[in-house]
This record gives sequence, C-alpha cells and structure tokens, in this order.
Amino acid sequence: MNALTRIEDLTVEKLLTSAIARANGLSDFGDDNYRESLQALLEALAAEARLSPSGLYLLEERLVGQLVNRLVMEDYLRRYPEITEVSIDDPLVIVGLPRTGTTMLQRTLAVDPRFYSAAWWETRFPAPLPDETLAAPSKRIAQAKAEVDLMAEVIPQILAIHPLDAMLCDEEFMLMEHSFMCAMDAYVNVPSYTRWLDQQDQRPVYTQLKKMLQFLQWQKKQRGEPAGQRWLLKAPQHLHTLHLLLDVFPNAQVILTHREPAQTIPSMASMAHTLWQMYSDDPDPKAAGEQWNNRMARGIRHTMQVREQHAAGRFLDIHFADTVTQPLQVLEKVYAFANLPFTDKARADAQAWLSQNSREKRASHDYSLERFGLNETQMTEDYREYRARHLSVNH
Repeated sequence: MNALTRIEDLTVEKLLTSAIARANGLSDFGDDNYRESLQALLEALAAEARLSPSGLYLLEERLVGQLVNRLVMEDYLRRYPEITEVSIDDPLVIVGLPRTGTTMLQRTLAVDPRFYSAAWWETRFPAPLPDETLAAPSKRIAQAKAEVDLMAEVIPQILAIHPLDAMLCDEEFMLMEHSFMCAMDAYVNVPSYTRWLDQQDQRPVYTQLKKMLQFLQWQKKQRGEPAGQRWLLKAPQHLHTLHLLLDVFPNAQVILTHREPAQTIPSMASMAHTLWQMYSDDPDPKAAGEQWNNRMARGIRHTMQVREQHAAGRFLDIHFADTVTQPLQVLEKVYAFANLPFTDKARADAQAWLSQNSREKRASHDYSLERFGLNETQMTEDYREYRARHLSVNH
C-alpha cells in the first residue's frame, strides 16, 4: 500500500478497495453498517486525531487489515456453513473498570482447558492469512509477535501498564473493533466519533463478536485443540453495552471487578495516552483524562442500571484487593459461580501460573490524577453511587 500523507485522502472506498485487493478479490464484507461506521470514524480522524505520518500509516493498515479479516471470514462462513452452527450462548465474561485485576483473573482462569479463550494473536489476526494452513497459523503468530515487539520498542512504558504477550489470552476488544463501532479513543483522540457512537444501536458489535468467536472456536477444532465447555471473555468495553452482551449471549454470566476509581481512572488515562503516542506526535494527557473519566463514569452507571433489570445470580462481584491478596479464594468463588468444579488439577495449574506471573515481576506503573487533569472532587462526584454500592466499608 502506498502510504498516504494526509488523512483527508483516506476514504471508505479506498479502504474497501485496498482490502478487496489484498483478499484476492473477495468482496463480501458482511451485512452490518460497517460503511456508515467507517465514514463516521474517518471524519473524526480528519477533524480531531492529529495523526502523525507513521500514525496514519499504522491506522490505515489496521483498518484495512480488519476489513480483510471480515472478507476472509465471510468466505469461510460461505464455504463452511457449520461454523455458524457453533453454539456460544453462555460465556463467562469479566467486566469492570480497566486496571481492576481483570487481566490477572482472566489469564489465571484461562490456564484451565475447560475454558475457551482467545490469545492476543487470535484477536488481532482472527482470519487465516494467504499461504497459511488452518492447522498451522504460524504467519499470524509471527506477525502478532512482531507487532508486540514494535509496541514494546516504540512505547516501552505500555508493558508496565498492560502485560502484552502475543501468545497469552487477552481481551476480545480487538474482535469487537471489526464492527468499526468500538472505542477508537483507546488509540486516538476522536471525541466526535465517540459522541456519534453513543447515539447508535451497537448490536452489530455483538453479532460480529459472536460470529468471530464461532470462527475462532471452529479454527481451534481444526488445529486439534481440546474442546472447552464455555468461553472466557473479558473487556471493560462491555460496561457501555452490557444489555446487548446479555441479549446476544442469553446465558452469559458476568463477573464484575471493583476497585477505587481514583486509582483506576488515571491508570487507564495513562494507558490511553500511551497508546495515543503510537499514532499522534503530541497527544494531550488532560484530554485523555477527561475522555476516559467521562466514558468510564458513563459505563459504570449503565452497568449498574442493567444489573437492576436482571437476576442477581447472573453477576458475581470481585474486588481487586482480593484478586491480589487471596487469588485462590477468588477462584473458588468464580468456579462455584460458573458451576464448574474447582478440581485439584485446576487449583494446581492456577497456583503454578500465579507463582510465575505475579504483578511484582513487572515494572511499576506511575500515574496521578493531576497529570491527567483530574481531581478527587470530580472522582467523588462522578462515582458517588458506585462507591456507595461497591466500595463502602460494608463490602
């Protein structure tokens, strides 16, 4: 692809044309509103994102790659219609503010083969590449490892915030991005796109996610991986659209993770601001703080409202301090909640994983409310109801 020099030159048609060319003429992208969503995103990128030349190139590559994934997946669905018959209606989903121990909890549980989970390379490159067999996805794995290495080189501080590893399970967020109706403000400053997103019916995010999980599970079977009993998912993004998650996956169970927002919000703002540096030369930390605080406060309110409308038994509350200080007791609660026996093997495997992957083995992550334009008064105002319900001494 010839690198563009101006975001204004990037159009939906150019993206689609590039994707079709890369996918050897495949032209069925699926039938949701991907064009409208891409158009809204491109307009915001041009008006607000202040992309650097390298950032423009990386983002264009990302969008074209996601479109190619859609083309290849739709082709597989056409040729192998049994993929759409894969049953996924009861995932165990970890949802909570970012930086609340969700990654630690997910990766510890994922050691158990009774759970299906998606490694980072699978969420980033869910569709087979040309000249790659279903049984040996070596090209995708190599690309994922190279991308993680690049991120570690360009923004090394990211590793202290989120332990990136191409081979370990990670959020389905990158699968959800294939709808082009997802939180792009994780990468770039696009407040107008975020406002647009809030006005849309985001069901396509979840219909696309389910389809992609079916595709990944089918591929796991082709690779000869052991069959799991249910999917293990995790993404803070679900805070904004929990009603749709529970609708599209009717037997889903939700683990809600909790931690003091004055610690999680600046940490998340720090992560977003760090990622923005991949795409923009001089991102504003205060803009990251304001946006991510607004988003997370909104998401928390939505989740609390949705919870009131569903049976209490669909939710399990887990506190960050417990995940850190008594992880095996937390796992006992999770297995009981998921109605799975916490076997001696599962316990031993979890213990081994935890001993090898403690938080202390990573560099410390330093952040403050002030650096991101936030203060305790605002935290008190924005999270009063949440703190009262989940963080008071009674809990």
